[in-house]
Amino acid sequence: MTNVIGIVAFALALIVSVVLHEAGHFVTARHYGMKASKFFVGFGPTLWSRTRGETEYGFKAFPAGGFVKIEGMTPLEEIDPADADRAFHSQPARRRAVVLVAGSFMHLVIAVVLIYGVLLALGSSRPSENKVGRTVCVPVTGQCAANAPVGPAERAGVRAGDRVVSFDGTPIGDWKQFTRLIRDHGPGVATLVVDRDGRTVTLQPDLVAVQRDRQTGLPGNDVVGAIGIAQGIDTVRYNPISAVPRTTAVIGTGIGGMYDTLVHRIGDLGNLFGHDRNPNGLVGVVGAARVGGELLSAQDTSAVQRIGDFLVLVAGVNLAIGVFNLLPLFPLDGGHLAVLGFEQARHGTRRLGGYRGPVKRVDLVKLLPAAYAMVAFFIALSLLILSADIVNPISLN
Repeated sequence: MTNVIGIVAFALALIVSVVLHEAGHFVTARHYGMKASKFFVGFGPTLWSRTRGETEYGFKAFPAGGFVKIEGMTPLEEIDPADADRAFHSQPARRRAVVLVAGSFMHLVIAVVLIYGVLLALGSSRPSENKVGRTVCVPVTGQCAANAPVGPAERAGVRAGDRVVSFDGTPIGDWKQFTRLIRDHGPGVATLVVDRDGRTVTLQPDLVAVQRDRQTGLPGNDVVGAIGIAQGIDTVRYNPISAVPRTTAVIGTGIGGMYDTLVHRIGDLGNLFGHDRNPNGLVGVVGAARVGGELLSAQDTSAVQRIGDFLVLVAGVNLAIGVFNLLPLFPLDGGHLAVLGFEQARHGTRRLGGYRGPVKRVDLVKLLPAAYAMVAFFIALSLLILSADIVNPISLN
């Protein structure tokens, strides 16, 4: 049930985000005196609408986003001669650029507000250098069976939340050092000192032998020791000032991840339906909604932490939509910006040669085949990812 609530909550968050995207276009267009004749939530048949001033507001049958109708978005549109001076295409380049960018800017604002808010309210999580997350069994091969015996750590009395102080007399500085000492120790009794709620507790776990790579701990052929402890998570707290650079860093990481996906992982399309589908690769709305449902229904984290993780996911999706929409591909907003930039660059070059006439506009009719091809590609890609999200979904579990 919680999973369903999470999926519904994600869908509502996405609709709100898209509506705010359109609100960015709407508000800036109105600010510059352009005529925005429609502002609708959803697509398809109209369920309800009301006209206020010169704008018709309403809801459509399919709540898959929204749209704003700004008169004269291109010179190809027929508009009322009385609105010619207020048409989008007749406005100065700077104003048109602001209106085009405003939608994606709203997604960036949403992402920044959500991440900053989560950092202030909940902090951020990072792998701990000495905290025990939980005790686990020690699988010799594969994964633990449902009836597998408890591991050495649990038998020795290690508890979730303990902080490792030393192992066999060696002070522990970080988790990597701790796991290396365990592997090097091999099977047999070891001395583990932990801090438990301010008290020092000495335990005697009897390590078992497993086959791993001695250097990395990954599957291998070396006989090494194992204790059955999972690394814990520490929470980093932020104040209103320290949260600013951390928010910037998270946004930067998100943009870098998008670049990596678009440039280096586009080949993952061939693995969308395979058992080795990349969880950091391409994912659609359905897949993201399922992940949102899993985050809100996770059993190993607190309700507050689940909400925080969910909000960070919504922030990441908004950031992805905002960046993607600015790609210089027609008919995305970024494609319109690219055409506008080309017009201005060409006009500047002509002015250096002595030209003093008006800006020569790009013939959009010539771009229509490319726009249709791009739309067809987006539809095909979306359907492909949608199918993969349904039959081979990405899971956090």
